[in-house]
This record gives sequence, C-alpha cells and structure tokens, in this order.
Amino acid sequence: MKLDYQKLRLDGIYQQDQDGNLMLRIKAPAGVLSHIQAEAVCNIAERLTNGMLHLTTRCSIELHGLRHEQLPEAFRRLAAVGLTSRGACGGAVRGISCSTTFSAGFAVCQMLARGINRHFAGNPHFEGLPKKFKVGVDGGYEASRHLIQDVGLVHVGEVNGRNLFDVWCAGGLGRAPQAGFLLENAVPEERIIPLIEAIIRVYRDNTPPPKRLKYLLNQMGKEKFLTLLGIELNRLPQPQQQITMDGPLAMEQGEILEAHIFAGEIESGQFRRLARLAAEEAGGFLALTADQNVALLLDKRADSERVKHSLAEIGLAGDDPERQVVFRVCPGSHECKMGFSPTRDVARSILSILGEKGRSLSFAISGCPNSCSQPQLAKVGIITSKLIRTADGEREPRFTLCRRSGEGLGTTEKEELGLDELLQTIAELG
Repeated sequence: MKLDYQKLRLDGIYQQDQDGNLMLRIKAPAGVLSHIQAEAVCNIAERLTNGMLHLTTRCSIELHGLRHEQLPEAFRRLAAVGLTSRGACGGAVRGISCSTTFSAGFAVCQMLARGINRHFAGNPHFEGLPKKFKVGVDGGYEASRHLIQDVGLVHVGEVNGRNLFDVWCAGGLGRAPQAGFLLENAVPEERIIPLIEAIIRVYRDNTPPPKRLKYLLNQMGKEKFLTLLGIELNRLPQPQQQITMDGPLAMEQGEILEAHIFAGEIESGQFRRLARLAAEEAGGFLALTADQNVALLLDKRADSERVKHSLAEIGLAGDDPERQVVFRVCPGSHECKMGFSPTRDVARSILSILGEKGRSLSFAISGCPNSCSQPQLAKVGIITSKLIRTADGEREPRFTLCRRSGEGLGTTEKEELGLDELLQTIAELG
C-alpha cells in the first residue's frame, strides 16, 4: 500500500525516512501531562518504538520509528488517557505552547492555553490551513518566544479581576525568520479566542499553500491585514464570559525542580520514573518546558532535597555539563528526513570544548534551516544550512552561526562553517 504522507500529517505523523519509519507527535495541552498520561506515552514508546522519547521546544512529545500498521494502537492508547496527535503536524492549529518560566502568571497562562487548545484542537473549521499555525502563551517578555508565533500572547497583569494579554502576530522562523508585530496591547482574556479565530480566518481565506501568516502580512501589508481582521471580528459573536477552567498546576505549590534532559532525548524508563515522582511529590502532574526539560511543581509538603536526590538517581540532575548547559536540539539526521547533521553528536562535540564562560550561554542546534530548535532565540544558535560533497565524495554539513544579544531575533554572524571551524569559533567564545 502506498501511503499518502501529506494526509497523515494532520494526524501528527511525518515520514521519517524512505524505509517506512514514521514519527508520531503527541500534543500535551499547555505542556502539562498527568502521571497517568506520561506512563501511557511510555507504554506506547516501549511497545511500538525503540523506547526513546523526544521532547520538543513547543512542549510536545515525539516518538520515532513507528510503522503504519502500528498507528491504530498508538491512537487508541492516547485516546484512553485523553491525549491526541491530531493537528500536531500539517496545516492546523498546532499544540498551544505555554510559559515555562513559571512566573507569577503561570497559572493564568496555563488556564488560557488550555482554553485555546479546547477551542481549536481537532476542530475541523481550523484544519486544512495553508500551513501550520502556532500559538504561544507566555507569562512575561523574558524568553521572547512571542516573537516567533503566528499569535504570541504575553500576560501583562490583571485589572478589576480581568487578566490582560499583549497580542503579537505573524512571527515565525524557518528559512526566512521574521519577528511578529504587536497587534494590540492589554487585551482582556475573554477577547483572546475570538481574536485568534478572526486571524485564522483571514489567513485561511487569503494565503496560498504552503505559506505561513508572515508571508500573507508581507504580501498585503499591515494596513490591509488589519482591515480584513476587523471585518472578520465583526462577523463573530461578541465574547460573553471569561475562561474559567483552572489548570492542574498553580503557583501556590512549593519549590519548582527541573529535570535536565540533554537534547530533549529521554529513555522511556527515565520518563516513567519522572511520572511516578510527580505522582508522589508534585500533585500528579509534570510540565514539559520550552528548553526540552521536565519541571516538577512540588507539593508544599514535599521534601525538595529528597526529590533532588531522586532526580540524580534517575540520571537527570548533577554537575555533568549535559545537565547544566542549556542546549535545545532537534532530532536532526538521527531521526528526521529533513536533517542535514547529527545534531546530538554536534552538541556533545560543542560541550567538550566549552570553557566556563561558554557554559553560561544558551545554545540551540537545528539540523536544517527550518529552525525547530529556535536557534534565533538562543545566545548561540547553530543552523545546519546544507550538505556539500567533498573531494572524496563524502557529504558534509555546513553550519550558520547566529548570535543574540538584545530582545529581538538573533542575527547571522558566520556562514558556511565546517564542523571543525564551528567548534573553533565557539571555543573562542570561552
């Protein structure tokens, strides 16, 4: 049977290679999983794949190496615990990423992110879009992730019991990175979903596939875009009430501990032990972070030193550079059809030459120009730009080095670097 890989994408499936292996991407609403859901994902990984999980920068989970005939079982097991992969790939509203800076507004951000997920996830009115549509909710401006979303929401406070969000629009990375623009200041939460819906309708009705919202904005200009947006908003019912469903994690809990997952790759056995630790010490929930780590928001009565010891026993804490340096990494050529470089190997090569100053920096490595690891938001971003054929017939990756110092996106500093040149350049950073 010949598979239609384009149709599979809407169910969160990508073709991994030419041998029939598939990647399944699982949505975690607002980046939060219950311990029961986490163990179910481990069961799928152990039963149907090589037992490894990849945590993404958008707080989803990828499983690699599935076969087409295994998908029905994977979908059943996800549905049994309230999870889905629908819309995690393809032209749909993707998983709603949520602030993992754990600011004072984290509980509010999580509540909004879950409400947005309920409205758009699996909704046929918002599937079949020209390309992916990404929404992120953040508790502040610190991480700057609002710049790279189709719609980026930043919590800016509360007035008279109404939570307010700045709304940013039409950002994105990929081969042509573009920072989003500020659409509106201090929008009350009850207006957020209608506003996102109107933006999606303008995007859907005016953009040729496979283009992103940023393309539409550049083609028609901001003035026309805002005019069309106003028309769509007038067609929608006026919002009547606020989103009221609380999320499972709130800031009244105790200390926050983070399990450091190098390059986002974790064995199912380790993830299972994290899930059980969450059940015992963190109210039964764990949070996936945008740096590809796992956070536990401990119960007030939890013994944080005991939990730290447990994390070290699992192998997810300690002084090892792999646990200390922020290193966002996509699967690269290890598992991705688009990958030009073995990203995890490159990351370990970089770690081996970093000095004390270098270890204080944040790094992100992307295995292709799609920039899934968000290299333009790291202090040091590395993009594998292409493969070249050497004189002896081998194919070698070439890298672009980006640096970020201000509040915007990082900019290109060096291009066409071989691996040795890349390592030498980074070593000079300290």
